[in-house]
Amino acid sequence: MNARSRKVALLLLSALMIAGLVAPSAFAASEKTYTGTVSDAMCGAKHMGPAAECTRGCVSKGSKYALVVGDKVYTLETSDKAALAALDKQAGAKATVTGSEQGNTITVSSVKAAH
Repeated sequence: MNARSRKVALLLLSALMIAGLVAPSAFAASEKTYTGTVSDAMCGAKHMGPAAECTRGCVSKGSKYALVVGDKVYTLETSDKAALAALDKQAGAKATVTGSEQGNTITVSSVKAAH
C-alpha cells in the first residue's frame, strides 16, 4: 500500500469513527418525555374494572403497555426489565416516560412515577 492509499484509508477510517460518535447523540436528541396514565394497548383509556388490575391482566395476556396522554394513546415498546417493572408498578397511575416516538408508538428508554 503506498502512502497516498494509506492517507485515504486513514481519512475514511477517521470519518467512520466520527460518524459513529455523532450518530447516537443524534438519536438521543429525538427522545422526548411524556407524562400520562399507564394502561394497556387493548383497553387504552377505558377499562373493564379497576385500571391497574385490568392493565396487568391485559398485559399478562399479550397486550403491550400503553400511555394515555390526554386523548392520545401511545403503545409502549421496551424489552428493558427495569422499564417493564416500573410500568407494572405504575399500572393505572401517572408516570413519566422518556423515549422516541414513531407514529403512535414510543420506544421507551426510562419510566418513573409522575409527581
